[in-house]
Amino acid sequence: MLNEFPITRGQILTNETEAVEYAQYLYQDSCQKIQTAFQALLDGVIDEQALQDATYPFLGIKVLPQDLYLDAKLSFGVIRESGHYGVTITRPDIFKDYYQEQLKLLIARHQVPIVVGSSYVPIPLSFVMGHMPLNLNIDPLARLKSGLVLPNLNRIDDRVPNGVSHGHSVGLNPLALFTAERVDFSLHRLQHYTATSPEHFQKFIVLTNYQSYSDAFIDYSREQLRQKNGYTALIGPGNTLLAADNDPDKMADSLAHLPQMPAYHLRRQDGQGITFINIGVGPSNAKTITDHLAVLRPHCWLMLGHCAGLRSTQMLGDYVLAHAYVREDHVLDQDLPLWVPLPPIEEVQIALQQAVINVVDEPGTDLKARMRTGTLVTTADRNWELRTQELAERFRQSRIPLDMEAATVAANGFRFRVPYGSLLCVSDKPLHGEIKLQGMANAFYQKRVGQHLRIGLEAVHLLRQAGVDRLHSRKLRGFSEPPFR
Repeated sequence: MLNEFPITRGQILTNETEAVEYAQYLYQDSCQKIQTAFQALLDGVIDEQALQDATYPFLGIKVLPQDLYLDAKLSFGVIRESGHYGVTITRPDIFKDYYQEQLKLLIARHQVPIVVGSSYVPIPLSFVMGHMPLNLNIDPLARLKSGLVLPNLNRIDDRVPNGVSHGHSVGLNPLALFTAERVDFSLHRLQHYTATSPEHFQKFIVLTNYQSYSDAFIDYSREQLRQKNGYTALIGPGNTLLAADNDPDKMADSLAHLPQMPAYHLRRQDGQGITFINIGVGPSNAKTITDHLAVLRPHCWLMLGHCAGLRSTQMLGDYVLAHAYVREDHVLDQDLPLWVPLPPIEEVQIALQQAVINVVDEPGTDLKARMRTGTLVTTADRNWELRTQELAERFRQSRIPLDMEAATVAANGFRFRVPYGSLLCVSDKPLHGEIKLQGMANAFYQKRVGQHLRIGLEAVHLLRQAGVDRLHSRKLRGFSEPPFR
């Protein structure tokens, strides 16, 4: 069976732990070969054999018609059409639990072994040594380009998650949404944008567009660490240890300059903690970060942002739980056509609504008076208020609030099969003369930021408590899906 897959040094294994351990050995061996070849190349020697052997590990499975598992209720971890399936993988140290979970399901359900070996896809130098300080002049740099493999964007795309291709190579069905090179590309982009290493990212992700929320998250994290609520540490930009369960009030020096999208990671031992990212303003930022977060296969991502209230009855500080989206940002039109609906994820919606009930403690206030469910429009025009006269009729017809990120986050969640949700807070009412001016904004932030944040984090707690398997709905899966979640 080994010769039926594009591999060398292959093994047939029936245990998911052994399979991932062997893949880890192959990956580390390839990385060592690249490092050795790199040092040799600086001395003017090209180690062609080492470069030829420095390839990504490969996972594969062969399923015959009699091996199919026909339970239609399952959303992932099952193969519904016979054939050969495979994928290159990377960083088993980060994805160990994920790989083992997915392989365990396939082995148990199909009663067939896993094929593990070295692929023929070379690991680019940048993805192994991207953060090593290199003091090179132009001559050795030119030799590097001729001797070592650099990232090849012709091999990196999203054809499989976009549904326009059923496989990464001829005759082989995809085992996962992303190839190893695509994953490595995103891991390095996450490091660039957030200034934190990928191993710190947690399985629940909360996005915002205001640094004041990040400051409140740091305070919340310290509180959780003091109370010993299952978290172990808080990591900030620069991989800085900001607090730990044995030192929740630790004083750490922050970076002199924050990255474009600073991230804070409230870690748990099982990886099911919370990663909190200030993505900045606008749909392009929302697409950029979720394009790369998707390779981590998070259990959920939530958007806690602000929106413009368009109804006269709305008040500043009211919450909007989005259950439908109008995508006028257009940044994903080529990847996900506008005619594709974005279904609300029931488990996320219920958790967000219950979180509002749990956190908002205002005697005599009816929940419906403080929170609405509704359709949300996301625009790329930050100064849409200057077109109010042109847009007023459309607003009256559609009866929707407006923001700049939520629909983009939801669209990429649907596209990459990541459960999503948005709870927005009304921060201004431009149609009614209540524009977000400095004094008004300060008063709003003082009153609502802490409460809004705690609602989102309470929703994460409820989702985790209910069990993450319930989150991965079949409504996010297509007709012919890779078996890995």
